[in-house]
Amino acid sequence: MGCGRVGATLALSLEGRGHSVAVIDQNPEAFRRLDSSFEGKKVTGLGFDRDTLTGAGIEDAFAFAAVSDGDNSNILAARVVRETFGVQNVVARIYDPHRAEIYQRLGIPTVATVRWTADQVLRRMLPMGAQDQYRDASGHISLAQVDVHAGWIGRPLRAIEAATGARVAYVTRYGDGILPAADTVLQENDVLHVLQRVEDMDAVERVLGTAPGVTE
Repeated sequence: MGCGRVGATLALSLEGRGHSVAVIDQNPEAFRRLDSSFEGKKVTGLGFDRDTLTGAGIEDAFAFAAVSDGDNSNILAARVVRETFGVQNVVARIYDPHRAEIYQRLGIPTVATVRWTADQVLRRMLPMGAQDQYRDASGHISLAQVDVHAGWIGRPLRAIEAATGARVAYVTRYGDGILPAADTVLQENDVLHVLQRVEDMDAVERVLGTAPGVTE
């Protein structure tokens, strides 16, 4: 739902990967953003209207993205699609970060684009401790990028897991993602991404923000 720049780009990307795509927008002029080669459905209507969704093929859909420019419309459409039509792979674009956190806890994955962009810029400017990248549908598990004290460089990732209780999901090294092995060691300029319980985020940040003890 939504054929703005994000919606059009998403639709074309999905079709380019071999998927069948339907795009819903209440303004038929918005479909001009789609390439002339686009072969999917173009459905004019409200993305949270059941008849509109049915006409777009929601009953056979594997996934649904609500990426219009309205928070209320996006979250309403996402809930209708999940709760009425039983589509499990649903994501909503939310501009208000406070709303995004609430809906995340309700089990609807959200993308708060303004916040994400600002966070990514800030992370490249200043140390920020732990920063959420993703939460599971329950809101209890967080995948976070965590700043690490220089004292941890040269230590095995298993030492980080032992000290924090978190699990190292992957490391970004020179722009490439690396899945950790049993003997992987943290190197200078590595970017650490960990899985942790949300309530443990502050503790994990405190541990990794200071030099490790001699026994770790």
